[in-house]
Amino acid sequence: MVRGEVLRLPAPRRAHGREQQGVRYGIVVQADELLGLSTVLVAPTSTRARPAPWRPRILLDGVETSVLVEQTRVVDAKLVADRGAGRLEATELREIDDAFTMVLGL
Repeated sequence: MVRGEVLRLPAPRRAHGREQQGVRYGIVVQADELLGLSTVLVAPTSTRARPAPWRPRILLDGVETSVLVEQTRVVDAKLVADRGAGRLEATELREIDDAFTMVLGL
């Protein structure tokens, strides 16, 4: 697993309200140096989320998809270890970095 890898995420157990529900893809956003931990930080994706300046758009399987950096979550590394579904281009990862700068006020 590496930063920028696309993973197929398990559905959240207790999602409610505006939280993303169901099985979806997520992008590994955790620093490579910390990927040996038992958890991994991911940003989920959505094909139905409204466009926003802090939601970079990427192509997944030919479908334009938003990366929801404002809904970043932690998942058990063992649950996603064998769920790789590709990797982002460097330019896409930079767009995610820029979105985090905006969302976190860095």
